[in-house]
This record gives sequence, structure tokens and C-alpha cells, in this order.
Amino acid sequence: MARRTKAEAQATRNSLLDAAEQLFQTRGVSRTSLNDIATAAGTTRGAIYWHFKDKADLFNAMMERVTLPLEEIHAQASAMTDGHALGQLRTALLNALHLIATDTATRRVLEIATQKIELTNELVSVQERRLHSHRRCVEQNQLALASASRATQQPLTIPLDTAAIGLQALIEGLVQRWLLDPQAFDLEQTGQQTMDVYLAGLGLPIKHLSPIKTPCLSHRLAGGLGETLKAQ
Repeated sequence: MARRTKAEAQATRNSLLDAAEQLFQTRGVSRTSLNDIATAAGTTRGAIYWHFKDKADLFNAMMERVTLPLEEIHAQASAMTDGHALGQLRTALLNALHLIATDTATRRVLEIATQKIELTNELVSVQERRLHSHRRCVEQNQLALASASRATQQPLTIPLDTAAIGLQALIEGLVQRWLLDPQAFDLEQTGQQTMDVYLAGLGLPIKHLSPIKTPCLSHRLAGGLGETLKAQ
């Protein structure tokens, strides 16, 4: 019985997050109330407060369903040994672009985060989490680029911190531009080409790196997403 109760609670939580995604996308975050979300999920406002402290907490949980698996892949790439760091970082970023381009839920949540939200006082913690995530990604870029520079014995053409920020800005900029008009360009192809030019400009050898994606990435991310939901 206890297991069933836990499963039911998790199902309610997931239905609230699913409803929030749909409403945030169609109405925007500021124009969607917790009552709206509860009604769409077929539950009560009280159920929302059982699972989430406030709208910001719900929004962050919605984001984490998508971003935590991606952040884990990025973190694993930055932890690789010197000889593999560059290839793993590049593969992780290309796989992230692949997921964004092909997975509807991931695209929807990122559209909400970039186009459907006003960072009001109510959502201060959302901005804090966004900044924390950005800093982590830049730090992971730094680790991977530093490892690649050591392994190839090629000094970077610009300071390490600048290179890491630039790489992050390149990826984020491409994603945001593509989300505005997905038909304008191929996110994966353009992402690979521009990233390779950028890495080459840093003085890193990329000719030997394969464009092939990591096998079974979708299954790995789906598994990571499942574990994230269980943990929550």
C-alpha cells in the first residue's frame, strides 16, 4: 500500500508539471496561476502546495526534468582524462543540440524558459538557478578546454576563462535563435560547424574528431530523466 501511495503521489506531481508546461507555453508564466495548473491537472491547489513551495519551485522542478540529464552529460565530459576531454566535450554539446532539435518536451521547456517568462520578484529563485547552471557549464567548459590544451600541448589563443564563456555563449545563442524559428537552419549541422570553427580558432586540433554522436544517447538521457523524477 505504501508503494502505491508513493506512486500515486509521484503521478500527481508529474501531472502538475505536465499541466504547467502546457499552460506556461500557451499563456506565459506570469499569466498562469497555480489554480490554473491545478485545474488543468485535475487536482486541487492544495495538491500543488503538497509538492511545491510556490510557482518558482514548480517552475524549477519543470526545468530540472529536462536540464538535469543534460547537465550530467556535460559534467561527465568535463571529468574525462586529458586525452579524451575535447572529444567528450564536443560530443556532449552536439548531443545536447540533437536532443533539443528532436525532443518535443525538451524544446517546449526551453521555449518557456527563453520566451515565455518574466523574471518578477515571484521568480527570483528561477533566475538564481539559471545563473548557477550557467556558471557550472562555464566551469565545466574550462575544465575540458584546459585538459585538451594540456593533452595537445597547444596553448589556447585566448585566456581560458574567456574561451569557456565564449563557447557557452555560442551554444546558448544558437539554441535561442533556433527556438525562435526552427525552420531557419539545421541546429545540429550549424552547431557542429560553428563549434568546430570556434574550437579550431582556440588552437585546438579538431580534424581527428568524429562527428558521430554517442550511441544510445536518447536512452541514456531518458534513463537519467527517470532517475531524476524518482529522486524528486
